[in-house]
Amino acid sequence: MFGCLVAGRLVQAAPQQVAEDKFVFDIPDYENINHVVVFMLGTIPFPEGMGGSVYFCYPDQSGMAVWQLLGFVTNEKPSAIFKISGLKSGKGSQHPFGAMNLPQTPTVAQIGISVELLENLAQQTPVASAAVSSVDSFTEFTQKMLDNFYNFASSFAVTQAQMTPNPSEAFIPANVVLKW
Repeated sequence: MFGCLVAGRLVQAAPQQVAEDKFVFDIPDYENINHVVVFMLGTIPFPEGMGGSVYFCYPDQSGMAVWQLLGFVTNEKPSAIFKISGLKSGKGSQHPFGAMNLPQTPTVAQIGISVELLENLAQQTPVASAAVSSVDSFTEFTQKMLDNFYNFASSFAVTQAQMTPNPSEAFIPANVVLKW
């Protein structure tokens, strides 16, 4: 019913079912992961009026499981990308996996999916930092490209005293590029 994808790794399409309405994916080496994608496989839809809350769980320093709500998937929204890189130092929240003794190892995190009523999903508040940037990817790319260009051009900066006359070279003051 669900799949989980971490960039550079194989797709996980067989979650461990820990209860009738709860599923878990193990995410090894979670410290080196920035984003995770959770999606429905398209083989079995949610029952009418149901959806899935998506949770991230990691072990804290004492080895206790810390669960954080990332968001949800539904028949109308069958996939979602979540940013988990900033969550590893946050606080836990209420979750439906509390009574279960799911095994936790120091380098393995878990993605949990709890099948719930859509009304309950609408009332939940996910961790704010789990949302992927809403900035247009082209705008973000352009900004990063221009920052990179300025840093590259600045690495060749010389003072006026260091300049040697060369009729085939043109010099552009760095502040002109920065103003642009």
